[in-house]
Amino acid sequence: MIALIDYGSGNLRSAQKALLKVGADVRVARRPEEMRHAAGVVLPGVGAFDDCLNALQKQELLDAIREYIRGGRPFLGICVGYQALFERSEEFNSCAAGLGVFAGKVARFKDQPGLKIPQIGWNQLNILRPDCPIYQGIRQGSYVYFVHSYFPRPADAAIIATDTTYGETFASSVWRGNVYATQFHPEKSQETGLRLLKNFVALAK
Repeated sequence: MIALIDYGSGNLRSAQKALLKVGADVRVARRPEEMRHAAGVVLPGVGAFDDCLNALQKQELLDAIREYIRGGRPFLGICVGYQALFERSEEFNSCAAGLGVFAGKVARFKDQPGLKIPQIGWNQLNILRPDCPIYQGIRQGSYVYFVHSYFPRPADAAIIATDTTYGETFASSVWRGNVYATQFHPEKSQETGLRLLKNFVALAK
């Protein structure tokens, strides 16, 4: 069973439909006990960093997520669910503390002539870690779908699984142990995204 965390502002429906399409048994989780026995957990994301963290705190899910990750079972963060894994964010003078699973902060794209912020649309993946399990069967240079103005800057470059260039080069996904996270939306990235989700679901069996 894959637990899909619902904190009130995530891109829940699209993520749920995509996971179902790749054969997952998906259960929506709003409380710690609803994710405790999951074989895999997905934290989707749309919206602001602080809103996400404050909602997770209110639902008593922050410590539950940390405990789940420490248990070694597969965990996938998507977009703001990726950013939440870091220590802090520059978004809107953010004051919420992140989960702190990874060291580093979330930064905004630098303003540049002709660069539209937020980045909305398709962009290519430069796969830096071809051994990463969720990228098995995905070609170098594959296109995926982004909607974001911010992205994490990992303190440890070794965890960066892919990077992408939009005005500047940023970490578009990370991987360490049982934790995977993407700035792009696999649930909106057609066949490439479905393959990634299928790979993740396979890890949770």
